[in-house]
Parts: sequence; structure tokens; C-alpha cells
Amino acid sequence: MPKVRYYADLVAILAGLMWLMVYWSVSYSVHIGNIEPFLAAMLLTGSLILISFMHRPTRVMLRRYHVRKRRTEMWMHILALPLTLAFLLAIGIDYLITPLNGEQKMLLFNIMATAGWLVFIFTLAVKLLIHTFIERRKAKR
Repeated sequence: MPKVRYYADLVAILAGLMWLMVYWSVSYSVHIGNIEPFLAAMLLTGSLILISFMHRPTRVMLRRYHVRKRRTEMWMHILALPLTLAFLLAIGIDYLITPLNGEQKMLLFNIMATAGWLVFIFTLAVKLLIHTFIERRKAKR
């Protein structure tokens, strides 16, 4: 497997971790009633984004097709599916068990997004194992 795919996987995993940090900092800030954890997470995220736009080798690497493809897959795992599932679960919990406030709904989304990110990492690990196995098989022939 080419190195660019390893870099793409690493970039997507770290980007997902960065956004999860922002999501969880929002929940934590609301829980403690203080905005400082969210501001720290946004400062770190903004710094990483600024560095990735200013540092030429990083900027060139982030434009590659495999990196964009992996980041799109990551967004599907940490944003699109968790939003939908958290919305549907919140409706079910609201209707069947008890009403949820905004903090609880955000916590539900964070849990779903973290689970989606872990599924994304597991998927990448399985893909890596499959590609490694196929490459070894081809090398033996």
C-alpha cells in the first residue's frame, strides 16, 4: 500500500480526534457552566487549521485525493450518522422514557460521534490488514 494512504488514514484519524475534542469540550463547558474548555479546544483547532494552511508540505499533502476521500469517510462517521442516530434516539427516548434537555441531547450526540470515530478507526485497521494480507499473497507468487 502506498505511503499516501497511510498518511491519509493518519490525517483522517487526527482530524476526527480534533473535532471530537471540540464536541466534547462543548458538552463539558455546558456542564460546568464555564466557556474556557470550549475556547481552549477552539484555539487548538484553529491553530492546527492555520498551520495546515500555512505549512506548504502539509497543504500539498492535504490536497491529495486519498486524504480528501478518507476525511470525507471520517465526516460520515463522526457527523452525518451520529446526528441522524442521535436525533432518532432522542425522539424515542423523549417519547418512551423521559424528556431530554439540550445538554443530554448533546451528550447523546457526543457518545454517538465517539462510537462512529472508533468504528472508523476499526474500519481502517481492517482495511489495512486486508491490504497487507493481499500484498503478502501477491509477493509470494
